[in-house]
Amino acid sequence: MQFARAAWKFLVAIKDGMVLVAMLLFFGALYALLSSAPNSAAIRDGALLLDLNGVIVEQPAAPTFEDFLAGTSDSPREYRLRDVLHAIDASVEDDRVKAIVLDLGRFAGGGQTSLTDVGAALDRVRKAGKPIYAFASFYSDDSYQLAAHASEIWLDPMGGIIFAGPGGNRLYYKGLIDRLGVTANIYRVGTYKSAVEPYMRSDQSPAAREASEALYGVLWDSWLTEVGKARPQAVIAPFASNPANFARTAGGDLAKVAIEQKLVDRLGDKTAFDRFAAEQVGTDETPSPDSFKSIDYDDFVEAHPVDTDGTPIGVITVAGEIVDGETGPGMAASGRIAEQIYQALDEGEIKALVVRIDSPGGSAFASEEIRLALLEARKMKLPIVVSMGDVAASGGYWIATAGDHIFAEPDTITGSIGVFAVLPSFEKALAKWGVTADGVQTTPLSGEPDFVGGFGEELNVILQSGVENSYGDFVKLVAAARDKTPAEVDTIGQGRVWDGGTARQLGLVDGFGGIKDALAEAAKRAGLAEGDYHPQYLDPESRFSWLPFDGIPFVRQESTPVTGVIGWAAQRQKAIVGRALVTAQGLLAREDVQALCLECGATASVQRDSRGSAAWIDRLLAYSFSSVPR
Repeated sequence: MQFARAAWKFLVAIKDGMVLVAMLLFFGALYALLSSAPNSAAIRDGALLLDLNGVIVEQPAAPTFEDFLAGTSDSPREYRLRDVLHAIDASVEDDRVKAIVLDLGRFAGGGQTSLTDVGAALDRVRKAGKPIYAFASFYSDDSYQLAAHASEIWLDPMGGIIFAGPGGNRLYYKGLIDRLGVTANIYRVGTYKSAVEPYMRSDQSPAAREASEALYGVLWDSWLTEVGKARPQAVIAPFASNPANFARTAGGDLAKVAIEQKLVDRLGDKTAFDRFAAEQVGTDETPSPDSFKSIDYDDFVEAHPVDTDGTPIGVITVAGEIVDGETGPGMAASGRIAEQIYQALDEGEIKALVVRIDSPGGSAFASEEIRLALLEARKMKLPIVVSMGDVAASGGYWIATAGDHIFAEPDTITGSIGVFAVLPSFEKALAKWGVTADGVQTTPLSGEPDFVGGFGEELNVILQSGVENSYGDFVKLVAAARDKTPAEVDTIGQGRVWDGGTARQLGLVDGFGGIKDALAEAAKRAGLAEGDYHPQYLDPESRFSWLPFDGIPFVRQESTPVTGVIGWAAQRQKAIVGRALVTAQGLLAREDVQALCLECGATASVQRDSRGSAAWIDRLLAYSFSSVPR
């Protein structure tokens, strides 16, 4: 009887707990919905505040229900590039906007091409006669790329500036793999397909070094050119090439260096900057007398919806690593994207299709699934124009071959025409523990792949042949799409990564331009007059669209502000380790032939996976060094 009574109490406790959790979730969601939803009617005269406390991406990742239940997320807020550009451009015509304030203290960056587009939009604001004021406690490459376009740049006197440029070391796992006794069975095609090198070498191959030096050199020169044009008075290149000398001369005071080299205009803390902004656009007594009249970014975006006049041109976004299945935004899931294309074709409203690609590639099978869906549009005589963002490499370029015309930006990373597969086996590791394998085979492939005893030669031949066949298919697709012979494509293929300018010279892309240029080209091919069309974004709906995840503070975290060189170094350290963990995980996570440019991630300022890993590292370190007895 006592057992039954105790069991009943336990079940009641579980029931009460579930009810309590459900109530907390409901009222938490209701509060967030009421308090964080954008309010377009709240816009008044003042400065459009771009407090970019996160990253700029092509397509924000979809929140998961697990994030909501957990009450946290490792990722900072993600700002959709087209929303940022639209808001900046809308501020030109909106008389309520007297200026733009860039608060870059917690800006976590974005791709170089994306930031170039934002910088161009800021230039249009200044050309319209509206000032831009930028503030940060510390500037690095990405934040300064935007700040350079400001009318006036402020820096906290205890902060500083560091320009690191693209590049750096990658981690190689061959020594670790050998020590653990793991065999990395590698199958690849492409002299420059360096994605697998960390598993088979202890250093960078000469071919990979050659390609990286060429790519990084172009990207760095482009960054210097853009920033120098935006702020011609600044001494940028000499400071970037010899920062230690400047720091030594200034006694380690990088803020002083920034003023002396005209990298910034004024030194002042956040309160001083807010007072200055209040003098320019008016004072807001709430929340403090030092506050300036500001216009909330989310409210402003809500108040300026995209024009829907004219004929719709469909825009499909391929952003993130290309994978099989139905995964939400943040990953380019082939099943989801193909379904969106087929649905748009069935509805029959769109007259052309723009494919926006910002992806390092991924599964060759998934890339082909998306390409085949695009071919259905071509069968229906719909023009297809490709617009490349920061990265459109490997599987991303595979998809691009379906386009009638391909646009890229000079800093776009593309190419990487090559494939690979990596499958580990553990015969050496198990042998160290006295575990061996033996058995009977009826065919050469019985029991294969043998992860315990090691792969047989027959299987290795078949797998390598399959990868070579996939590469041959890739080359043929490119040759047919770009009016080249397979031999010509093979010469510029082999896994080599190219910048957009070189890719244009090689005939891999047709011209320079962004999404607006792609829309105009698609409209022209569809016979639509200028101004008689609008983009219809074929974006997926969130599975939990009733919840404003981006506005819920306990779901989307803010970026941590960087306040000095030490903080900047620590942040980069965590990012490097995070990328290493993600790369290592890829050894087991990718299950089919990959048309993936892993090396492209090293050129990007932001990687979703690495940010999550870095946060995991933070938690691990906090646990390791805590005083709690274990």
